[in-house]
Amino acid sequence: MKSKAPIRSMNRSSTRTNKARGAERRTGRLPEPSVCGRCGSIFAKRVWRQRRRVSAALLEKVHWTTCPACQQTRGSTGLARLLLRGSYVAAHEADIRRRIANVATRGVRTQPQHRVSSIDRDGGGLEVLTTSQKLGHRIARELAKAFGGRVTYDGSLFATWRH
Repeated sequence: MKSKAPIRSMNRSSTRTNKARGAERRTGRLPEPSVCGRCGSIFAKRVWRQRRRVSAALLEKVHWTTCPACQQTRGSTGLARLLLRGSYVAAHEADIRRRIANVATRGVRTQPQHRVSSIDRDGGGLEVLTTSQKLGHRIARELAKAFGGRVTYDGSLFATWRH
């Protein structure tokens, strides 16, 4: 009995030949190395990173630009939206903001493009915009762990924390 594996391995329908990331497809590929003039992140090997060692030779051939996260935070736009609701939010706003800042700082160390765009008062609570869906979900989960309450997810980019 013959296996169908060779037949299936040759079928390449529904696959992309261009492995460019979303931002690359929209704006084109940046020259490497590129450095963000606002936050100092370095784009090399198709990834934005912070705290890379910079040599004099690298600085001579660097291309100065603005990273996608800085563009989103400057425009106060984001990919994920988190609503914080309940009487607990107004009573403990300083503690909640501190917890959000701690989670965001920890996330920026490994992935500098995951940031909090804005934190605004919205009626009886707070509205948090983040530059990535994962950071928004992580903040909601950490708030539930630290302060209790319940998190609901409406779609993949919208979350609500109630206490």
